[in-house]
Formats: sequence, structure tokens, C-alpha cells
Amino acid sequence: MPDLSLLFDTAAARRLDARASTLAGDAGWGLMAQAGLAGWQCLLQQWPEARALCVLAGAGNNGGDGYVLARHALRSGRQVQVLTLPGKPAATALAVQAAAQFDEAGGRIDAFDGRLPDADVYVDALFGLGLDRAPSGAAQALIEALNQAPAPVLALDVPSGVDADSGRVPGAAVRADVTLQFIACHRGLYTGDALEHVGQRRLAPLELPDQAWAGIEASAQRWTGDRLPALLPPRRLNTHKGESGHVLCIGGNHGSGGAVMLAAAAALRAGAGLVSVGTRREHVGPLLARLPEAMTHALEDGDALMALLDKARVVATGPGLGQDEWARALFARALACGRPLVLDADALNLLAQDPRALPDAILTPHPGEAARLLGCGTADIQADRYASAQALAERFHAVVVLKGAGSIVAAPAQLPRLIAAGNPGMAVGGMGDLLTGIIASLRAQGLAAFDAAAAGALLHALAGDRAAADGARGLLPTDLLAPLRRLANPERSP
Repeated sequence: MPDLSLLFDTAAARRLDARASTLAGDAGWGLMAQAGLAGWQCLLQQWPEARALCVLAGAGNNGGDGYVLARHALRSGRQVQVLTLPGKPAATALAVQAAAQFDEAGGRIDAFDGRLPDADVYVDALFGLGLDRAPSGAAQALIEALNQAPAPVLALDVPSGVDADSGRVPGAAVRADVTLQFIACHRGLYTGDALEHVGQRRLAPLELPDQAWAGIEASAQRWTGDRLPALLPPRRLNTHKGESGHVLCIGGNHGSGGAVMLAAAAALRAGAGLVSVGTRREHVGPLLARLPEAMTHALEDGDALMALLDKARVVATGPGLGQDEWARALFARALACGRPLVLDADALNLLAQDPRALPDAILTPHPGEAARLLGCGTADIQADRYASAQALAERFHAVVVLKGAGSIVAAPAQLPRLIAAGNPGMAVGGMGDLLTGIIASLRAQGLAAFDAAAAGALLHALAGDRAAADGARGLLPTDLLAPLRRLANPERSP
């Protein structure tokens, strides 16, 4: 069994299934028996008081898993009804075998007639990995009826209607309370629209021979807080501020001084030893009053930036930068400075107007900015966030953090990292400015670009989760600064 943090695409999942079936010599029946039993055990653990069950079974092997679950439930004394799509009974050899065993045990199988029977728990075994388009006709009607039902839903492997590769939801899709994945974790269930449908994710790895895993490669890696201690060890006792790096934050055009201030504050709270800010003259006084720890300088043109660039270890630009002549001049000097870069907001919009390779840069676009960088629509980005992040990394030869629900960190020739933290309260102006500062701070402290981007995105998301303990609505970027400091010292975090 692989590392449980690894995420796989559907092609890998199908190869695993086929190999295990061949090695077992039973055409896959052993895996189906395991999956159905695991589904029943999961249901029993989650809803032990449930007496009436309704299993929605498709014609394929996902439906077969549902029939096995239904048979176990029937034998335990539960009232069980299996519901199929009209004219689409069990079709694969394994599903036919599972349906026959359920029928022989005295089970009831009916076709959906537009009405969903009452149940204490519903089981979604309609499509699993077998659907990569929007459901239509009776399937759509059944899914919509299920989503209106008051009882909880257990989805077997994948909520029907969700693309397990990309997380895309092209039409009607089951909203599960629990999704029990089989064999391996599916990468699409951890990002984008899929998050609205999966509920609690669990894994039943099943018993596969070791040979089945030979040559099977993951397509992403899930990052959680246990990654931080190795990347953020305690500082040595005889340290000094220069060892912790010097970050220069450039931005804060007219009326946008708060953005660059947030980036600077986050850089300090994430551990940078020195933080300088280059901004419009009008913002110097307010920034000094609010953040006296930052060395704040008035910039009227690109020439005034040169001395600051010489002293910096990492340059972060974009927050509040704008796109006028002042912004363009500063952006051009930043790109030419030869320092590691972190680019966000208007720096990304300026880059989209004049694309170039940036091999020592970290880009942090939200889906709209990503669309401008790739010359496509936001919907295209969201349709496959993994592919979009990788396309950005390859196009700009840079590390990319594609922000959003289930942020993805990508780099050329690297396994993408999925940030398994964050919450809807973080969808507010200024949160991205914090992320820019955090990543720049970690880069200045010596982390490699890919690690700085992933650890920074994880720190940001975990701080957001802690700050949202009192509720997501009304969460402010500054609420993250206190938990950010605690999380940046993982040896002290509970």
C-alpha cells in the first residue's frame, strides 16, 4: 500500500484494479467483495442506528459494489431496497453476479420511476469512476432527487457526477456526506468543485498484492501540517537577523497601501529577519505607524528602487502594485534584479501582457489571473486545476501556486502538491497579499522555491483554519497573523 498522502488519477486506479484482479485469478470478484464489505462497515460505523437503506446501483462495477453492500445489510436484518436506472440493470459480469447474490438472499430490486423511497441512509453506487460527463435523463433526475432527500448519503469510491481526475462537476452530481474511496485516493476529490460533493473522505485500501503497485505512480501529493517540522526546524541559539533573510515587498500604488502592508506583516510573522517595503510616498507614514518593524521607503520611480534591490535576498511584488507607468517601471526593475521573485496580483497581470520565462520565480495566481496568464477563460482553469497549474509552471519555467479551494503547487518536473487545508472564510480581499509575504519569507529563510511555495501555502491555509474557529464569515486577513506565528514554529504548535 502506498503512502496515504499520495493521490492518483483514474488511469492508475484502473490499472491497479486490473492488475490485482489478474494476480488473484478471480476476474475481480475478490476486490468487489472487499469493496462492498468495506462500504457496509463504513455505513455501520457512521450510522449504526440506520434500519432502512436504499442503494442506488448503476449497471457497472460500482453498482456491483453497491449490491454486495446491500446483501450484507440485508443479512444483518436491515430493510434494504436497491434502485436501478430504468432499462439499465446490472451489465458487467461482476455486477450481474453481485446482483444475483443479492436477489438470492431475498433482496428487492426496483427501477427508478421518478420517486425516491424513504430511507435512513442512501448509498450512491451509480457510476464511480465510470462517468466523465454530465449525467442526463433518468440519471440526472435520480441524482437531483437524492440531493433533495433529507437522509445522509454514502458515496462508494466517487460521488456520481464528479470527475475523479480533475474535480470538475459538469452537471448534476451527488452531494455525499461520506465518500469511501477504494484502493487509492483520487486526486480530483481534493480540489475545486468536488469539495462541495465529497463530504468526509475516507479510504478503504483493500488487500492488494504488492506486485500490483509495481510501476504505479502517483499524480499528486497531499500536504498537511505534519510536513512543517522538517521544513521549519527550531532556530539555532546563536542566530542573527541576517540568517533569516531580507524580503523586499514592492507595491502599494495610490489607494492600495494596505495590500503591500499585509504582505510585509506576513513576511515578518513567518520569520523573515528583515523586511523592507517600497511604496508610494503617501503610504510611508501610515505604514510606519501600523508596522514599525518594516523599513519603509518612498519610491517615485524605478531608479529609487535599485538600492533596495541590492540589499534584498528575495523580492515580492504585486500587492497593490497597479498597472500604470509607476508600476511598470518597478516591475521591470524587479524582473531584472537577479533575485528570487514572488509575483502576485498586478505583477501577474503585467506578466500576462509580456510573458517570459522566470526560472527563479514563484507565481501565486487565483483562477482569474491564471486564465490571463494562459490566455483562456477562468472556467477552463477550474475545469482541470491540476493541468492548469502544471501548464503555468511549464510555460513560465516557474513554481506556481494555483490558489482556490484545494490550492495546487506545481513546478516543472515535480509531483504537484495539494494543500489540504483552508476554508471559505479566506475568500476575501487581502488574503493573497498575506500568502505573497509568507512565501517570500520562507524563500528568504533558505527554503528552495518549490518547498517555500508549498510550505507557505500550507502555513497560510492552516492559519486561516485556526482563525476561522469562531466562524468563517467575517474573517479578515489580519486575523491570520497571530496563528501564523504559532504555526511557523511547529515545535511549539499543539
